[in-house]
Amino acid sequence: MHDKQIGELIKEEKKRQKSVINLIASENYVSKDVLQALGSELTDKYAEGYPGKRYYYGCSIVDKVENLCIERALKLFKLNKNEWHANVQPLSGSPANFAIYTALVPAGGKIMGMKLSSGGHLTHGHPFSMTGKLWQSVQYEVDPTAEVINYEKLKELAIREKPNLVICGFTAYPRFVDFKKFREIADACGTLLHVDMSHFAGLVAGGVYPSPFEYADVVMTTTHKSLRGPRSAIIFVKKDAREFDKKIDKAIIPGLFGGPHENNIAAVAVALKEAMTPAFKKYAEQVVKNAKTLANELQKLGWHIISGGTDSHLILMDTWMNGTGISGKEAGEKLEKAGIIVNMNTVPGDTRSPFDPSGIRLGTCAETTRGKKEKDFIDIARKMDKVLRKK
Repeated sequence: MHDKQIGELIKEEKKRQKSVINLIASENYVSKDVLQALGSELTDKYAEGYPGKRYYYGCSIVDKVENLCIERALKLFKLNKNEWHANVQPLSGSPANFAIYTALVPAGGKIMGMKLSSGGHLTHGHPFSMTGKLWQSVQYEVDPTAEVINYEKLKELAIREKPNLVICGFTAYPRFVDFKKFREIADACGTLLHVDMSHFAGLVAGGVYPSPFEYADVVMTTTHKSLRGPRSAIIFVKKDAREFDKKIDKAIIPGLFGGPHENNIAAVAVALKEAMTPAFKKYAEQVVKNAKTLANELQKLGWHIISGGTDSHLILMDTWMNGTGISGKEAGEKLEKAGIIVNMNTVPGDTRSPFDPSGIRLGTCAETTRGKKEKDFIDIARKMDKVLRKK
């Protein structure tokens, strides 16, 4: 690279990544093929519009790229193209959620999502997010004792509030979600069901997490977490007389975006193909085994693991309330100095600030990609315990 400064910074980041234990639940490591697609000549092509309906000419090749990505997205999740539509143009999860609300919820309408401290995402209606400013927001919480979703209370809330859209999904909820019950809740108040499966999409693809597609009206996923692709997002929407597929497409362009990043779309297509392999299924299985092992070992060492464990790649750990008095920020800083990378995170019922919360979030996708197995995660748990308890 002629730009020596950037070249050196890339080398430094590559070295940093190799030197640490990465337990950030929303990070992973892509293949060389994905990186090659990201850095290809597709970067240079502007392609505003959709395949066959572009505002720019010279798009015959990128049309094939985008159509192939759509085809693979539907195939990976076993969806019939006559029943489901996929839009692969969203740049990441937050704008994808924004597009969904723009398409399906009237201005000033009401959305209902999980509260941030219970494991929800900012774009599920948090008041600091534009999704909580432009739409009325109703937030549901996990049960304070069991630290899991109470579906009966959720149903009561939905019937009382009558939201235009129920959001099922999370950024820090470790357990399986009962999509059938969410469908029943949405039907009980006559509303739509949106599933944000950004964190667990790769686990669904690998057959180790329930699929939401039988029950949802619209499904969104990012592609860079358990799916092990580049930073991007996909929206899946059911085709029916309500024409939600057309509304979603119009919300993306001309509603929110201009030209899609076709190099990114190509990289997503590569990752989707990789996720169809037997090797990826084994990978997904190992991700969950590793997460369960890490959660169990940390519990044995005396740490409070939210909900008592995990069904996925994700673990939420309370570092404040179990007698140690370490905030999430302090815990994250201590671990980083020891070469273990996590992110600070709120926990159910948290009274501390999101900028210095009571817990940390852990994930096993990245280190599983590196080949680590159960015994390695036992060692990681013990190292974390030693670091956090050291005065």
